Amino acid sequence: MMVQVTERDEALLAWLDVVRLADMDAVRWALGALSGVGEPVSLRRAQQWAARMIGTGLLGRGRVAYRDGSIVWATYLAIGKPAPNLFRQTTRHEVAVATVSARYLAQGFTWRRDRKPNSVREHQADGVAERDGVVELVEVELTPKTWQRYQSICQSHAYRLAHEGIDRVVYFCTADADRAVTREADKHLVRTDRPRFVSQHSLDARGYWTGAELGAGAYATAHGRAAHVVELESSSGWGESTQVRA
Repeated sequence: MMVQVTERDEALLAWLDVVRLADMDAVRWALGALSGVGEPVSLRRAQQWAARMIGTGLLGRGRVAYRDGSIVWATYLAIGKPAPNLFRQTTRHEVAVATVSARYLAQGFTWRRDRKPNSVREHQADGVAERDGVVELVEVELTPKTWQRYQSICQSHAYRLAHEGIDRVVYFCTADADRAVTREADKHLVRTDRPRFVSQHSLDARGYWTGAELGAGAYATAHGRAAHVVELESSSGWGESTQVRA
């Protein structure tokens, strides 16, 4: 059977190759971003997309006990990687990273993995978001770390702010983690760097988004730009398709 796969489908699968796991909330935001609307599509539309991709063999789906709804991933057929283990300790964190990443896409950012550390003193962020030449290191923090670990992480972030062209470091946290990150940043960052290190309470303990939404206009507010929303590529540009044999 021949199944139609659009450029938007391919783009969303490529995003899943980066984040590896996502729930339906993240898929809603990513679909909206890649459709050019800058806001989430309906849950029903996201579920329909997932069902269609599962039918092609390009998407896998599973569930874990501590989350409502399904978790999806791009299959080996789609990206050449084996299915992830949903029962790893890092799964909750990975899904939360996808939740944040999808909201960055809705603001018109690109999203990629951070580079691997060159030494034990360096810290690898959960993702790198870029738009209009602005580069942000993005961290998702569901549980607080020790003060010694934060000291090392803050030193790494400070170096990259000064030497690697990073504009901001942004943490999306649970309430407890936000307090810890804010406290340690106040201790370890110099006055000129501190405003470029942002933490906000946006997630609950399960990794669900609970904070103010990051719509397409949030970028201008965060960066002091004029109230101007840059549209993503028009959805009309996603009309072309390729054929995949299922």
